[in-house]
Amino acid sequence: MTNRPQTIQIFLPTGSPTGVKEAELTNRLLKVMYFPRTAMEDAAKRDIAKYTGVYFLFGTDDNGADKVYIGEGENCWERIKSHHRKKEFWTDGVIIATKNDIYTKTEAKFLEYACLKEAKKIGRYITTNDTGSKKPSIPETRIYDLEDNFETLKILLGTLGFPLFRNIEQKETNQTEYYYCKGKEAQATAMLTDEGVWVLKDSLANLKETKTAGSWVVGMRQRLLDSGALVKNGSTIKFAKKVLFKSPSAAAATVLARRANGWIEWKNNNGKTLDELKRK
Repeated sequence: MTNRPQTIQIFLPTGSPTGVKEAELTNRLLKVMYFPRTAMEDAAKRDIAKYTGVYFLFGTDDNGADKVYIGEGENCWERIKSHHRKKEFWTDGVIIATKNDIYTKTEAKFLEYACLKEAKKIGRYITTNDTGSKKPSIPETRIYDLEDNFETLKILLGTLGFPLFRNIEQKETNQTEYYYCKGKEAQATAMLTDEGVWVLKDSLANLKETKTAGSWVVGMRQRLLDSGALVKNGSTIKFAKKVLFKSPSAAAATVLARRANGWIEWKNNNGKTLDELKRK
């Protein structure tokens, strides 16, 4: 599905903007229900909860890394109730099915397979599934329909704030504005997008955290080292690839190995801070 204007209808069953939400593209077959874990009682009352489809459980680990469990079920709610008893990490759930509940078990398994494969390929979230999903046998004519459904699924998840399938690479152009953060050994380059701050490949960060860095800074850097996004490079730590941070301060703290106000630490070629350029 190409990037083009879309009309998405969102319904709030309880009237609360932070509670259960149901969303659909007005000209498409799929429907999605979002619910916070604290609102499971409200979500259980919705018809879609018991439909055949795929579901997602979103949360974070102790270091703040995004995690997801992807599953399927003929009655999604029964599966989710079992995870409610056994899985601690998740805080938000999403169920995706057809508006008239026409998916078969095999078709739901196909979508689960496609979702797991794409989520692992993109790598925005840590997938917590113990085993991979096997691709089920589906008639060729039906595969094209399900692949089209998968594109709709991506849009609906992204609209609800879960960019699980949004490609992590961001293209640079001649109009890209760059910002720089420097420290004792650190020398990093970044660009801003609507998602946050991208620190570019080959940027350098300070090797050792300061004593006042805080556990969240230490944990964030260690997670990036463990994933291979950062690598030790002599007296520095090097960015092995572009890394997305949700805030300028998280990016600056990773580069400088200490608590940092990213709005002041990131500067353009003329020495003007992000604060001066974007907030004043």
